[in-house]
Amino acid sequence: MKKNDFQKSAANLKKAVPLMVKHHVPATPANYALWYTYVDQTIPELNADMDAILKDYDVLPPVNTASLYRNHIADKAEVDLQDLKVNLEAIVTEMSSSMSDALTDTTDFSKALENSFDGLSSSLDAERAPTLDDVMPLIKQLVDEASEIRHSTDFIQGQLKNASDEISRLKSQLAKVQCNAMFDSLTTLYNRGAFDADLTMFCQAKQPMSLILLDIDHFKKFNDEMGHLFGDTILKGISQRLKQACRGGIAAYRFGGEEFALIVPNKSLRVARQMADALRLAIEKMTIKDRKNGNKVGNITASFGVAEFVAGDSYASLVERADKQLYDAKRSGRNRVMPF
Repeated sequence: MKKNDFQKSAANLKKAVPLMVKHHVPATPANYALWYTYVDQTIPELNADMDAILKDYDVLPPVNTASLYRNHIADKAEVDLQDLKVNLEAIVTEMSSSMSDALTDTTDFSKALENSFDGLSSSLDAERAPTLDDVMPLIKQLVDEASEIRHSTDFIQGQLKNASDEISRLKSQLAKVQCNAMFDSLTTLYNRGAFDADLTMFCQAKQPMSLILLDIDHFKKFNDEMGHLFGDTILKGISQRLKQACRGGIAAYRFGGEEFALIVPNKSLRVARQMADALRLAIEKMTIKDRKNGNKVGNITASFGVAEFVAGDSYASLVERADKQLYDAKRSGRNRVMPF
């Protein structure tokens, strides 16, 4: 490394690390690469996107960090994580198939040797003409060597079996990683894992915000009477309404089942409540087409609970407070926002 390059790297390091600490960003290699590039100002689009997020939050949520890295850093290096997973799984599948073939071959080979030399051993036990005494030591040596070959193939089989088990474990891990992606596959909103990571970081950073929880009213009834595919259509429709509200740093998540969450940065309880009521009215006006008979179904409503972050709040206390408000909305007749 040239002296000037070293000095530049050291200077960027001194800039990047304090910024990561200030904005509560974990010191992972990907995060450091992101912030190094930010202070280096080599990708203006990255700086513009990061500045916009920091303006809304004053912190960098994990889901935004991952998105920024994928869009600006990984793509520049022509690295696509999803493609990498797919390719690696293809390699693993191919290796697993090869291992399976090898196991079959060595098993067949071992059996053939065993059958052949079992016959030879039987011949040795039979009465023979005296002239065979001359070849007896050689045959005995061949039998001993065959026994060693059997031991060798048994060892190879054990090694291949261990390798196959390791490959199966790796494939299982890959599947788990894919399932743990940031996005919910049905609604394409951020999933529960992303919500947990973001809200935890916001609370730890004492970030001013409000939390909105909403639950579709009588969702089980729609599923039971109209079918689960119709229920899925409702979930997708409401998700689209929530996405339309995601401006100014607001993020929407599928919290679980028919329940959703929105993190609203830098907004008071009053403002967040107004936003929740606007969403409630938008959902109330929705109609969903039933593909079975072509009829349009209305009367879809949701209940909302809103809570504002206060000093001393944790992830659990904030969610619990919003969830209590949601429960009160359900108990008070549904299709309403609490606190009133």
